[in-house]
Amino acid sequence: MRIGIIGTGAMAQALGGRWKRAGHHVVAGSRSRGDVRAAVEHGADAVLLAVPYAAAVDVVTGLEPALRGRTLIDCTNPVGGPDFALLTAGGPAAAERIARAAPGARVVKAFNLCHESVWRLTPPVFDGRPLAVPVCGDHEDALAVVRALVRDLGCEPLDAGGLHRAGLLEATAALLIGLWVGQGADAQAIAPPREFAGS
Repeated sequence: MRIGIIGTGAMAQALGGRWKRAGHHVVAGSRSRGDVRAAVEHGADAVLLAVPYAAAVDVVTGLEPALRGRTLIDCTNPVGGPDFALLTAGGPAAAERIARAAPGARVVKAFNLCHESVWRLTPPVFDGRPLAVPVCGDHEDALAVVRALVRDLGCEPLDAGGLHRAGLLEATAALLIGLWVGQGADAQAIAPPREFAGS
């Protein structure tokens, strides 16, 4: 696939590097270098939005014409402050705001629940179980692309519903970050084994 990345930070390097090793053609760009539009135009199959949430809507708004018809993967987290608060509490979700800023793009929320160090693992497998990656989106063709990119990382995609459910992923990220980083807790321990999840 031809993948463009908006941003050149840790998430861009981690995911982009893994996709390159999987055989994809990846180009990353940034506003500071002046090559972000070229990266978007390279992303014929997918474009990863890997910038801080505070800049995401403005960046996407400026690139809107180039993003039309493209699969835009949003891995941002609207989390901030000393208590790791969800900055979009009350809605709309960050992914929905991004979709409104680029109405011609096919936005998919994915890859926002893990630190960049996880995406550098080859593959992210824990206790013999591949990492599951929830994805939210409204366009089946875009979802199919993202599912394939999830599998290329050695992970398993999980259908988490339409883009209107992206806020649930973002709230989950805020909770997990607060537990992991804020308290040093083992956040994975909050979920019981599947057989105890109820019917």
